Amino acid sequence: MDTISRDNNSSYLPVAGVIVGLLALVLSAVALVKVSSANKTLAAHEEKVAKIDAIESTANSAQATADKAAKNFTELMTQTQSAVTQLGGMITAANEKIAKLEEGTKKPAAAGKSSGPVVAGPDEYVIKAGDSFAKIARAHGCSIGDLSAVNPGVDSSKLRPGQKIKLPKK
Repeated sequence: MDTISRDNNSSYLPVAGVIVGLLALVLSAVALVKVSSANKTLAAHEEKVAKIDAIESTANSAQATADKAAKNFTELMTQTQSAVTQLGGMITAANEKIAKLEEGTKKPAAAGKSSGPVVAGPDEYVIKAGDSFAKIARAHGCSIGDLSAVNPGVDSSKLRPGQKIKLPKK
């Protein structure tokens, strides 16, 4: 004899199959909704990753530009320092030439003084001790204003013996 009878199990088996099938349909629908939601989230994340990649590319480009600018700045500083050094040498050379010229102008004046007393040329007067513009003007028949006009660089209160001044034409 059979321990399992066909009559007792035959009524439950189709019902269990339908229930398992319905349960599989429900689970597949839930899985489909979850996969769809995951795809939407993945698409949103892909957009964000693309934006981040674009930002990274821009940052790398800016970094390269900044590195190039720093290199150019360093080269410019080096060139400027070189030019300033060269200019310093040129200024030193110019100062030496000026000093030589100044020495050259002093020597003839010293040679002129050592050759003898100062002599007045035509329309000139050599200051003597005690002279003033008023005294000189009276002695040569001119006014103090005319004497001052032909000697604009001479201070009448600081006359020195041996100094030459010009006399106005009569």
